[in-house]
Parts: sequence; C-alpha cells; structure tokens
Amino acid sequence: MPRPRPRRPAVPAWARRLAAPDSQTPARSKTAIDRLIARRDVGLREKTLYRLLYETAARAEEILTLNIEDLDLTARQARVKAKGARAKTRRRGQAREDFVLETVYWDAGAARLLPRLLKGRTRGPVFVTHRRPGPGKVVSPRDICPDTGLARLSYGQARALLDEHTALNGPGMGWDLHEFRHSALTHLGEAGASLLMLMAKSRHKKPENLRRYFKPSPDAIAEITSLLAPRISG
Repeated sequence: MPRPRPRRPAVPAWARRLAAPDSQTPARSKTAIDRLIARRDVGLREKTLYRLLYETAARAEEILTLNIEDLDLTARQARVKAKGARAKTRRRGQAREDFVLETVYWDAGAARLLPRLLKGRTRGPVFVTHRRPGPGKVVSPRDICPDTGLARLSYGQARALLDEHTALNGPGMGWDLHEFRHSALTHLGEAGASLLMLMAKSRHKKPENLRRYFKPSPDAIAEITSLLAPRISG
C-alpha cells in the first residue's frame, strides 16, 4: 500500500504577507548628483553613465547592456531588456532569440552628453572600456565594439569608478550605482509625481516594491508639514 502523503501545514486565516523591507540604499540630493557630474576629474564616459542612470531611473544593468542600435537619440529613449525579462515564445512553445523589451526615457542632460560620447559610432556597446579584451578571454560579439575592438564596460568596473569618485573614507565607502535610481524616484515623488507615474517611470509592477525606493528628504517632509499649520487671520 502506498504511504499517505504528509499533510501540508495550514496557513492561519489571520496570517498576512509581511511588508517589503525598506531599502538601505540612500537617496542623494539633486545638487550632489549635479556636482558629481560637473567635476573635471570625472570622465565623459562616467558623466554620461551617471546622467543616464539618473534621468532614466533605470537599473544599472539595463543601461550598461545598452547598444547604440538600441538608442533613439531624437526621441530621447531606448529599449532595454528589463529585470526578469523572459524570452518570447512561438505558438508551439519554441523559444525565440529576442526578449520582451521596455522603454526608458532621458532628458536634456543625457541628450547633450551621448553624442559626445559616441563620437560618430553607430553600433556596438554604448559604454566601453579603454582597452581590448585579453587574448584568452571569450567575449560575446555583442559586447565588443566592431569599430574599435573595445569591450563593454562591466558592472564591476563601473561600480569601482563611481567608488573612486565618491569615497571619502577609503575604498568601498563611496556611492552605489543603484543610488541614481533611488534618488531619481525620490526626487520625482517629492515633486508631486503620482504613484502611477512613478510606477510607469520605474517599471515596477507592484506598489509595495516601489515604496522601498521612495525616501523623502527632511526638507520635503518639513515643507509638506507646513500645510498643516493654522491659518492666522489679520
């Protein structure tokens, strides 16, 4: 006789899903971001990356994997393979090469920097290193500039560069690439953007996931608190 299957533990009716924990990533002020990008010791490649990360509020991996062919410089937008994107499938279930893509948008700051960075290049990675990959390293053709032979800038390299520019108390103590995304969403929220608009900009599917990224500054909280002050008549 087959053994009876063990019963799964029942979840009490009063049990609720715990709220998503708050993110520990800080939100930097717009002034601090502008000053970082304006510094003379920050190269054009890094200036463009930081401005693009901030204005798109996209994930760092999405921006670093962009190729020039993905950009629409006139419309100031690009198509990115989003986090967790799955390959499209055919009717019979056969996987295809392409993925579901999402659109990110930037504004004047990145629009001024991108043409200077590309220098007439029309294909290959947007962000590349300053040297070619070593002879023993296998790199995907998509990750190599066909005109210069330079390799795509990796997440680790970009993070190390940002740390060099922002670490005041020693290596590893600087900003994180995701802080540009957190900061952008916080600044948009402080400016009055609705939850639906923030979700559209960040491409979050659930409001509770977006809440972790919105960190109003003390000045913003003080300003909104002033709305509760009593009206004093003459």
